[in-house]
Amino acid sequence: MTELVSVLNDYLWAKLLVILLVAIGLFLTVYLGFIQFKFFPEMIRLLVDGRNRDKSKKTVSSLQAFMIGMAARIGTGNIAGVATAVALGGPGAVFWMWLMALIGSASAFVESTLAQLYKVRDGSSWRGGPAYYMEKALGNRKLGVIFSILITLSFGLIFNAVQANTIAASINNEFGVNTKTTAIVLAIITALIIFGGVHRVAKFSTVLVPIKAGVYIILALWVMISNFDILPNVFGAIFSEGIFTFKQMFGGVMGAAVLHGIRRGLFSNEAGMGSAPNAAATADVTHPVKQGFIQALGVIVDTFIICSSTAMIVLVSGVYKTSELSGIPLTQESLRVSIGGFAATFVAISVFLFALSTIMGNYYYGESNISFMKHSKKSIYVYRFAVIGMVLFGALYSAELIWSLADIFMGLMVLVNLYAITRLAKVAKALLKDYVSQKKQGLDPVFSADKIDNLPGRDQLEAWVDDKDVKKDVG
Repeated sequence: MTELVSVLNDYLWAKLLVILLVAIGLFLTVYLGFIQFKFFPEMIRLLVDGRNRDKSKKTVSSLQAFMIGMAARIGTGNIAGVATAVALGGPGAVFWMWLMALIGSASAFVESTLAQLYKVRDGSSWRGGPAYYMEKALGNRKLGVIFSILITLSFGLIFNAVQANTIAASINNEFGVNTKTTAIVLAIITALIIFGGVHRVAKFSTVLVPIKAGVYIILALWVMISNFDILPNVFGAIFSEGIFTFKQMFGGVMGAAVLHGIRRGLFSNEAGMGSAPNAAATADVTHPVKQGFIQALGVIVDTFIICSSTAMIVLVSGVYKTSELSGIPLTQESLRVSIGGFAATFVAISVFLFALSTIMGNYYYGESNISFMKHSKKSIYVYRFAVIGMVLFGALYSAELIWSLADIFMGLMVLVNLYAITRLAKVAKALLKDYVSQKKQGLDPVFSADKIDNLPGRDQLEAWVDDKDVKKDVG
């Protein structure tokens, strides 16, 4: 069973999804006028402005929505996945991770802008995502339900079991804490946060994400500065091997650096997967493009800063050349070589923080899609207990087969979402045109649906339909 699932998984990702994600990412980059480069300063400005919000309102700011998305993005994949990519694909894999982040940010812009446009009311908050724009813009609720099932199973439940398993194993290996104890503590922390709803998840993510990412980045910078003399060789290897693999591809060969660099990069930054738009939809902003820009920036931040931190730690140490280690053990050993014996402890703590916040981000993706299928408090409570149960299960049992199954579910989810965003790219382009037009007039862009002729699903919009529904920009 495990071998069959592995074969299907490798075929789905290596033969189909990698090619589609690259092709569609390139198409959207050109179609939207290279927005990830042209509007990069605007992305930074919007993220900084996202700190300002009316705290008396029970809404989610653009910064908080960004942090929910980053909470799910920045997980053990940034530590284990990148190390595995380097171990299997060499320095050239890093080049391909960088390249895919630049290409994929265009896909992230489209899916998150669409999620904002077709979001729906959820009490005092908003929710949305691919399932919602599949139903409202494409008029295909069945496709939305299929997507909701796939993302809930893969992100909401199975991936959370894997994250819990990684935490428990890391804590046990480093501190000798019994996995049962870790399982109980994790379940309690998870319950306290998720039963507080999206606002508590947002607050938790806003606090934890900067802390966990900041400490990890500082350590990586320390390693780089301490080994400054070999950095030119490291960067030289990244680019020389990356460019060499370009030549291989023109010869019809897709090498290990390409496959593992793209695949692990996509696992981490989630561009085009349809997961981050569920977080993007929660933001209360005046124009859908604002959150599209911010989530596109998230792809770049995740890959060029967080993933690159692990890549530098591994490459500078040189351990990957002489060891058969991969994943978290390779990162631990690389840090041990660079900074000494406390490296394993630091990695164990980092894994705990990274994986815990990922559990929260993944949980919200599932909640949003459960609400799409059946909006009732009972179904949400059942889902919350299921998440807690999967955290307990994952911390106590090995999840290799479950991980492979989750990859297949996620792969199918990506196929569905890529179909939708390709069909709806013209809508995102029209919104971008409206945003740019208002900026040229010196305005802070505010959107209303009547600005776009023949807007798909206009009669089903719950936001943007008239002045009273266009909220004051709190992000």
